[in-house]
Amino acid sequence: MMRAAEKLSMPFEVKDCTLITRMGGVDSAVNFRELRKRIAVCPTECLFHHFCETQIRPSFDDPEFRNDFAVWSARVMRDRVLAERLGILNPYTFDTLELLRETVLDILDERMSELPYIPSAPKDDDFRFMQAATVVFDCGITLETPKDLLDAVPNMSFGSIYYHFIEARRRTENRTDDFTAWLEDCGAACEELSSAFAAVDFYYLTLPRLKTTLVKVIEQFQRRLANA
Repeated sequence: MMRAAEKLSMPFEVKDCTLITRMGGVDSAVNFRELRKRIAVCPTECLFHHFCETQIRPSFDDPEFRNDFAVWSARVMRDRVLAERLGILNPYTFDTLELLRETVLDILDERMSELPYIPSAPKDDDFRFMQAATVVFDCGITLETPKDLLDAVPNMSFGSIYYHFIEARRRTENRTDDFTAWLEDCGAACEELSSAFAAVDFYYLTLPRLKTTLVKVIEQFQRRLANA
């Protein structure tokens, strides 16, 4: 059972974040052939932005697809087949962004081989490659015990949820979220909660839905503690 009042060796400093978006350093694409050429040479930061940072961008709103390439294929190019093939890609299942890049290129090659001609996007609807810098700032909140974390998550901003549960996977040694990494100091006492956090399939969730899911995980864990 988790000893909720026990201090961990290092306090947890709650952070928040926002994005500063800039051009990706490659030309825009007006068709699938150009899209393939640009993806082949664009910085990995562009891939990360268009696949992973959509969750924190307030301008992104698509009920079906979580990455910009799939959205552009569906909304602008009206190619549902390509959109669905790109849309099922979860970038966090790839060991590196380069492996993700190779998979995207293969999908584009396959789809273009199936088309009788390569259509072009309407004027001003070209795909524009972007990348972003993550600006992190301190919330002034320090957590010292596992119970502090349980109490804090329901009140965290969406930026904090993104930074600690999603963006953290670029920073932590085991490519896990900050909550799980911090709770590892508690050893077996926090194993159940750590496993519950790790089991959350976060990529296809919006940040509001992800926060709701994490709160439910905490509530279920607290109920089990109370009944133990």
